[in-house]
Amino acid sequence: MDASEVEFLAEKEMVKIIPNFSLDKVFLIGGDLGPFNPGLPIDVPVWLALNLKQRQKCRIIPPEWMDVEKLEEMRDLERKEDMFTPVPSPYYMELTKLLLNHASDNIPKADEIRTLVKDIWDTRIAKLRLSADSFISQQEAYAKLDNLTLMEINTIRAFLLDTLNCMYKLRSNLQ
Repeated sequence: MDASEVEFLAEKEMVKIIPNFSLDKVFLIGGDLGPFNPGLPIDVPVWLALNLKQRQKCRIIPPEWMDVEKLEEMRDLERKEDMFTPVPSPYYMELTKLLLNHASDNIPKADEIRTLVKDIWDTRIAKLRLSADSFISQQEAYAKLDNLTLMEINTIRAFLLDTLNCMYKLRSNLQ
Protein backbone atom coordinates (compact mmCIF):
# COMPACT_ATOMS: atom_id res chain seq x y z
CA MET A 1 0.00 0.00 0.00
CA ASP A 2 1.42 3.37 -0.90
CA ALA A 3 0.66 6.89 0.33
CA SER A 4 -1.96 7.59 -2.33
CA GLU A 5 -3.93 4.50 -1.29
CA VAL A 6 -3.86 5.60 2.36
CA GLU A 7 -5.04 9.05 1.28
CA PHE A 8 -7.86 7.41 -0.68
CA LEU A 9 -8.97 5.61 2.49
CA ALA A 10 -8.78 8.87 4.44
CA GLU A 11 -11.20 10.51 2.00
CA LYS A 12 -13.93 8.21 3.33
CA GLU A 13 -13.75 9.86 6.77
CA MET A 14 -16.71 12.07 7.64
CA VAL A 15 -16.45 15.83 8.01
CA LYS A 16 -19.07 18.46 8.71
CA ILE A 17 -19.99 21.00 6.03
CA ILE A 18 -22.43 23.88 5.76
CA PRO A 19 -23.95 23.73 2.27
CA ASN A 20 -25.23 26.81 0.45
CA PHE A 21 -27.65 24.84 -1.75
CA SER A 22 -30.74 22.66 -1.41
CA LEU A 23 -30.85 19.04 -2.47
CA ASP A 24 -32.91 16.04 -1.44
CA LYS A 25 -31.31 12.90 -0.07
CA VAL A 26 -28.64 11.41 -2.37
CA PHE A 27 -28.47 7.61 -2.56
CA LEU A 28 -24.93 6.32 -3.01
CA ILE A 29 -23.37 2.85 -2.78
CA GLY A 30 -21.55 3.85 0.41
CA GLY A 31 -24.72 5.16 2.04
CA ASP A 32 -27.31 7.87 1.82
CA LEU A 33 -26.33 11.52 2.20
CA GLY A 34 -28.55 14.48 2.85
CA PRO A 35 -30.87 16.16 2.61
CA PHE A 36 -28.81 19.28 2.03
CA ASN A 37 -30.28 22.56 3.24
CA PRO A 38 -28.54 25.95 3.10
CA GLY A 39 -26.96 26.90 6.43
CA LEU A 40 -27.64 23.57 8.16
CA PRO A 41 -24.53 21.50 9.03
CA ILE A 42 -24.36 17.96 7.68
CA ASP A 43 -21.77 15.18 7.83
CA VAL A 44 -20.37 14.03 4.48
CA PRO A 45 -17.26 12.12 3.40
CA VAL A 46 -14.14 14.21 2.86
CA TRP A 47 -14.12 13.44 -0.88
CA LEU A 48 -17.57 15.01 -1.26
CA ALA A 49 -16.76 17.96 1.01
CA LEU A 50 -13.68 18.78 -1.09
CA ASN A 51 -15.63 18.42 -4.33
CA LEU A 52 -18.39 20.73 -3.09
CA LYS A 53 -15.81 23.19 -1.74
CA GLN A 54 -14.04 23.35 -5.12
CA ARG A 55 -17.39 24.19 -6.72
CA GLN A 56 -18.05 26.80 -3.98
CA LYS A 57 -21.14 24.91 -2.83
CA CYS A 58 -20.21 24.64 0.86
CA ARG A 59 -18.03 25.71 3.74
CA ILE A 60 -16.06 22.97 5.51
CA ILE A 61 -16.05 22.91 9.30
CA PRO A 62 -12.73 21.52 10.53
CA PRO A 63 -12.83 18.42 12.77
CA GLU A 64 -12.86 19.12 16.53
CA TRP A 65 -9.29 17.89 16.93
CA MET A 66 -8.04 20.36 14.29
CA ASP A 67 -7.65 23.10 16.89
CA VAL A 68 -4.38 24.79 17.87
CA GLU A 69 -4.80 24.21 21.63
CA LYS A 70 -5.73 20.53 21.23
CA LEU A 71 -2.87 19.92 18.81
CA GLU A 72 -0.40 21.64 21.15
CA GLU A 73 -1.54 19.34 23.97
CA MET A 74 -1.18 16.33 21.69
CA ARG A 75 2.30 17.43 20.57
CA ASP A 76 3.47 17.96 24.16
CA LEU A 77 2.06 14.60 25.27
CA GLU A 78 3.68 12.84 22.32
CA ARG A 79 7.04 14.37 23.17
CA LYS A 80 6.69 13.47 26.86
CA GLU A 81 5.64 9.82 26.48
CA ASP A 82 7.99 7.03 25.43
CA MET A 83 5.22 5.01 23.81
CA PHE A 84 2.98 6.18 20.98
CA THR A 85 -0.03 8.13 22.23
CA PRO A 86 -3.49 7.74 20.67
CA VAL A 87 -4.14 10.11 17.79
CA PRO A 88 -7.46 11.92 17.28
CA SER A 89 -8.03 10.33 13.88
CA PRO A 90 -6.44 7.31 12.21
CA TYR A 91 -5.86 9.61 9.24
CA TYR A 92 -4.85 12.83 11.03
CA MET A 93 -1.93 13.56 8.70
CA GLU A 94 -3.83 12.88 5.47
CA LEU A 95 -6.91 14.82 6.59
CA THR A 96 -4.79 17.78 7.62
CA LYS A 97 -3.04 17.78 4.26
CA LEU A 98 -6.27 17.46 2.28
CA LEU A 99 -8.24 20.05 4.23
CA LEU A 100 -5.43 22.59 4.44
CA ASN A 101 -4.54 22.24 0.76
CA HIS A 102 -8.12 22.62 -0.46
CA ALA A 103 -10.00 24.51 2.25
CA SER A 104 -7.48 26.51 4.28
CA ASP A 105 -9.75 29.55 4.04
CA ASN A 106 -12.33 27.65 6.17
CA ILE A 107 -9.82 26.66 8.86
CA PRO A 108 -8.76 29.25 11.44
CA LYS A 109 -5.01 29.42 12.13
CA ALA A 110 -4.29 27.05 9.23
CA ASP A 111 -0.54 27.74 9.22
CA GLU A 112 -0.21 27.01 12.94
CA ILE A 113 -2.21 23.81 12.53
CA ARG A 114 0.00 22.72 9.63
CA THR A 115 3.12 23.31 11.74
CA LEU A 116 1.74 21.51 14.80
CA VAL A 117 0.64 18.45 12.83
CA LYS A 118 4.07 18.35 11.16
CA ASP A 119 5.70 18.52 14.62
CA ILE A 120 3.52 15.64 15.83
CA TRP A 121 4.35 13.64 12.69
CA ASP A 122 8.08 14.28 13.07
CA THR A 123 8.02 13.26 16.73
CA ARG A 124 6.12 10.06 15.98
CA ILE A 125 8.37 9.13 13.05
CA ALA A 126 11.47 9.72 15.22
CA LYS A 127 9.96 7.40 17.85
CA LEU A 128 9.19 4.87 15.16
CA ARG A 129 12.76 4.92 13.90
CA LEU A 130 14.12 4.50 17.43
CA SER A 131 11.71 1.63 18.04
CA ALA A 132 12.72 -0.02 14.77
CA ASP A 133 16.40 0.38 15.62
CA SER A 134 15.84 -1.17 19.04
CA PHE A 135 13.74 -3.95 17.51
CA ILE A 136 16.46 -4.83 15.03
CA SER A 137 19.41 -4.52 17.40
CA GLN A 138 17.71 -6.83 19.92
CA GLN A 139 16.89 -9.29 17.10
CA GLU A 140 13.24 -9.49 18.06
CA ALA A 141 10.80 -11.66 16.15
CA TYR A 142 7.70 -9.49 16.53
CA ALA A 143 6.65 -6.02 17.67
CA LYS A 144 3.52 -4.43 19.11
CA LEU A 145 2.35 -1.49 16.99
CA ASP A 146 -0.22 0.18 19.24
CA ASN A 147 -1.52 3.64 18.32
CA LEU A 148 0.25 3.83 14.97
CA THR A 149 -1.60 5.09 11.92
CA LEU A 150 -1.62 3.36 8.56
CA MET A 151 0.55 6.09 7.02
CA GLU A 152 3.14 5.78 9.80
CA ILE A 153 3.31 2.01 9.37
CA ASN A 154 3.50 2.50 5.62
CA THR A 155 6.45 4.88 6.05
CA ILE A 156 8.64 2.28 7.78
CA ARG A 157 7.22 -0.87 6.19
CA ALA A 158 9.77 -1.30 3.38
CA PHE A 159 12.72 -0.75 5.71
CA LEU A 160 11.42 -3.24 8.28
CA LEU A 161 10.57 -5.90 5.71
CA ASP A 162 14.01 -5.70 4.12
CA THR A 163 15.69 -5.80 7.53
CA LEU A 164 13.63 -8.75 8.73
CA ASN A 165 14.36 -10.65 5.51
CA CYS A 166 18.10 -10.06 5.97
CA MET A 167 17.89 -11.17 9.61
CA TYR A 168 16.04 -14.33 8.56
CA LYS A 169 18.70 -15.14 5.94
CA LEU A 170 21.50 -14.58 8.45
CA ARG A 171 19.80 -16.80 11.04
CA SER A 172 19.16 -19.48 8.41
CA ASN A 173 22.83 -19.50 7.42
CA LEU A 174 23.93 -19.90 11.05
CA GLN A 175 21.93 -23.07 11.52
